[in-house]
Amino acid sequence: MIIKYINTMLRNLILSSLNGKHPEYQYINLINDIIEHGEMIKGRNGFTKTVIGSAMYFSLENGSIPILTTKKVAWKTCLKELFWFINGSTDNKELQEVKVKIWNGNASREFLDSRGLHHLKENDLGPIYGHQWRHFNAPYTDCSGDYTGKGVDQLQNIINNLKDENTRSSRRLVMSAWNPCQIDEMALPPCHVLCQFNVVNEKLYCSLYQRSGDVGLGVPFNIASYSFLTHIIAHHCGLQAGGFQYHLGNCHIYDDHIEPLKLQIKREPYEFPKINITCGIKENIDDYNLQDISINNYKFYKKINMEMRK
Repeated sequence: MIIKYINTMLRNLILSSLNGKHPEYQYINLINDIIEHGEMIKGRNGFTKTVIGSAMYFSLENGSIPILTTKKVAWKTCLKELFWFINGSTDNKELQEVKVKIWNGNASREFLDSRGLHHLKENDLGPIYGHQWRHFNAPYTDCSGDYTGKGVDQLQNIINNLKDENTRSSRRLVMSAWNPCQIDEMALPPCHVLCQFNVVNEKLYCSLYQRSGDVGLGVPFNIASYSFLTHIIAHHCGLQAGGFQYHLGNCHIYDDHIEPLKLQIKREPYEFPKINITCGIKENIDDYNLQDISINNYKFYKKINMEMRK
């Protein structure tokens, strides 16, 4: 009954509009929808064309990984950030050391001061994703603090339940990055705020709710990141990856991204690549690293340059 519900509710509603086309057309259709029907709105960091509410579904079966193909997605950068989240880190210097620059704008002295975070050192992002995933609501001092055993380790709790045949069918396997108690301590309030994991027939499904989606730059990363996360957790817990369901609240395109995206939506998608986790099951979820992940047959169009807004 549950798998039938997933097939009918998600695929009929989401994929029916594709008429058998490549699942990446869900993303292309969203861009078209925003450009054609979105309202131009002045926001915190510029003008955006905006629509409210969207959903996509991507199968993860047989190793499929939805890294978008109509432009090159820096999947290694995406994975490095994901492992940084999994490790509970909030120190941007760790990302810089592996040549990841995506948090630099939000970790600058100027930006932290604009958020009233004068007490944080530059590159300390406050209790963002990693802190909430692994130490939810633990009092935050700085990014070098030892939070072992403090707060709630949401990710490990989910893994413990998934490894237990008696609890893996729980409907309470939820991980929240949105913590109202600590929002004002964060360099940037979380955009991807809540995910839920469900197991059906030994297959792991992830559902994500994202309050705010930068469709040009952020959304391709978010699709890849939570699909990677689902594959890694499934591997770690002796399951198969089933699918990724993606819900977006505020879907927007920055005004200077519109023309580049008009080029992207003219491209016909290639087949999605395959992921291969090359190691065995490790003792801890934070033991996995980039060397354990192989991506096969990723065919893509050339990169499209767009400026990231902070």
